[in-house]
Amino acid sequence: MQTRFFAPALGALLLVAAAAQAQDAKPPEDKSKRPSPPATASAVVNGTTVTIDYSRPSLKGRKAFGELEPYGKVWRTGANEATTFTVDKAVKINGKALAAGKYSLFTIPTATNWTVIFNKEPNQWGAYKYKESDDVLRVMVPAKKLASPVEVFDITVDKAGKVALKWDMTEVDFTVK
Repeated sequence: MQTRFFAPALGALLLVAAAAQAQDAKPPEDKSKRPSPPATASAVVNGTTVTIDYSRPSLKGRKAFGELEPYGKVWRTGANEATTFTVDKAVKINGKALAAGKYSLFTIPTATNWTVIFNKEPNQWGAYKYKESDDVLRVMVPAKKLASPVEVFDITVDKAGKVALKWDMTEVDFTVK
């Protein structure tokens, strides 16, 4: 006789718990409202789609390289999640082969040259779990001084395959072919 009363009571309790859990569930994050919102740079280069997904930090009165982002340390090349670099066909980056796929794009800035890194683990937050052993390609590129500062970090890809990273008084470029 107790089981007849226990089962409905248990069912009601589970419904109340499920309703409370649904009420506490958070809606998906609107990433566009982050202090460093997401952006995408994309172009078709000789029939290959190149897509870079990144977040755009702002200077806000700070100096980007050598201070906010220390020289000689791996940088996620943006903010929030690691920047990703995706190509749908095999390409050459500054003349070095890179297979089709999705990569995290890290950099190591210095005052004169940057190391651009394509890492096989694209789903990372920042560079906190970056492993050099997962690098599939590294290229060294010169750092150029801009005539005027760029407040919000920017990445562009043009149809000729030039990828430009600009922030503060610095620009670095590499080529996808």
